[in-house]
Amino acid sequence: MEKLYSHIHEKFRHLVSASNEDRIAFLDEPRWVGYPIANEIMENLVSLMNKPKRPRMFNLLVVGDSNNGKTTLIRHFYDLYGQSYVDSNADGVRPIILAEAPPSANEKELYISLLERFYVPYKPTDSVAKLRYQTIHLFREYKVRMLIIDEFHSLLVGTPRLQRQVMNAIKMLCNELQIPIVGVGTRDAIRVLHTDPQHASRFDVAELPNWKLDKAFQQLLFQFQGVLPLKECSNLHTAQLATKIHTISGGNLGNVHRLLCACATDAITCGTEKITLDIIEKNKWVQPTQGLRRIIG
Repeated sequence: MEKLYSHIHEKFRHLVSASNEDRIAFLDEPRWVGYPIANEIMENLVSLMNKPKRPRMFNLLVVGDSNNGKTTLIRHFYDLYGQSYVDSNADGVRPIILAEAPPSANEKELYISLLERFYVPYKPTDSVAKLRYQTIHLFREYKVRMLIIDEFHSLLVGTPRLQRQVMNAIKMLCNELQIPIVGVGTRDAIRVLHTDPQHASRFDVAELPNWKLDKAFQQLLFQFQGVLPLKECSNLHTAQLATKIHTISGGNLGNVHRLLCACATDAITCGTEKITLDIIEKNKWVQPTQGLRRIIG
């Protein structure tokens, strides 16, 4: 089987003999596919997490288009390094707190979002000062080493005064706890940093760009092919298929993933067991148009 299905990664070759239903279900499972830029950001995050405490910690803002792999990357990092455990002193440890920014710039809502991650009682009606104190206390009690805030661009929603307040709260947490803070969002999130020059100077920016039609994109398709449980090799990295996939997806990683899963499902269902140009054409409905999905006949 290993020689026959050498186009599939050895971890997934056993799935080829599974039922069509099980193979299609496998396609819907979340899965990490590493690539150079994402791996570099992962290494940067590990380095930040391991830096010794200091009054002015380095922070990071990860930006990219919507559906381009930012949250997947962050959650993969959290799965690897952020799981809770009990240390040698029998104390509970939460190495990473991964929270979502409030839907608008609001200091109180920020603390509530963070407190939710600890699964402890709190009173939303408490004052901002009390919620702030409880947040800091829990971060210290659980020996948190990094705070990650997803949907960071949401902090643009609100008046300039509220934006400054919530960014000052984030700066205070960084200073008080002496831990790195990582923001994750669209490119608009960069504008959040410029509410004050001090905020911009504290954050490095790492971007997950859309893919160009080049050898790196072909290598990405080759890696994707390795996790698709199809009995035949699709040769997704060849010029013709790669060009068509790039045209439909716009180089957006999420669109690439969605297109290939739809095509693989079609290949399993119709029995071709490989993704062909005709199958890609048939499934090109994944192409986005001004934020909407259209079905192309």
